[in-house]
Amino acid sequence: MTIAMVEDEPKILASWVKILATFPDFACIGTCASGEEALQRFPAMQPEIVLMDIFLPRMSGIDCTSQLKDLLPGTRVLILTSVSDDELIFQALQAGADGYLLKSTSPAELHASLRELLKGGAPMTGAVAHRVVSYFRRQGRQRDEALNLSAREEEVLVWLSKGLGNKEIANRMDLSLDTVNTYLKRVYKKLHVHSRTEAVVRYARSNPEQRWLSPD
Repeated sequence: MTIAMVEDEPKILASWVKILATFPDFACIGTCASGEEALQRFPAMQPEIVLMDIFLPRMSGIDCTSQLKDLLPGTRVLILTSVSDDELIFQALQAGADGYLLKSTSPAELHASLRELLKGGAPMTGAVAHRVVSYFRRQGRQRDEALNLSAREEEVLVWLSKGLGNKEIANRMDLSLDTVNTYLKRVYKKLHVHSRTEAVVRYARSNPEQRWLSPD
């Protein structure tokens, strides 16, 4: 199985290449020190797996992953970096990365991850997987909270999305201004937000199928 690697630190790169050489079922066929170089060279190499660092000179590994996936849709890209920041993890996965490992990964763990990758898995270092699971649990709770809105509260949100003010909403719904304000307070509390914009965005994310048409 062929592997290529993108890593700009020569000592780190040499260390990983040495480790890869100990895997009898994998062969490292090329290395690059930048994303730009990888985009130029890897399409001709057709590696089955690319090990990608994130922090590269000029183009980031995340940007390189996105472009490389367009050029080599069948190639699996495994992020191999030293940072487990939530934002970077999800940016990498959204860019098309097939897995995310930290550089603290042992040779045995790397080998197992490479095998898992070829079987269609999405290997992640334990700490990274925990962050991903926690994120989706939070998203699930937020969705549940949004779904607990009453019909009237949802209606208020629809009018908010149309840019109507509280007084206009009261007129449309044939309610008093105080009642509309009360509904808004309940919505803010349930969705854990503090502004009209936050409320609309949070509910829209929790209800992607919502068409945001006016209730009448």
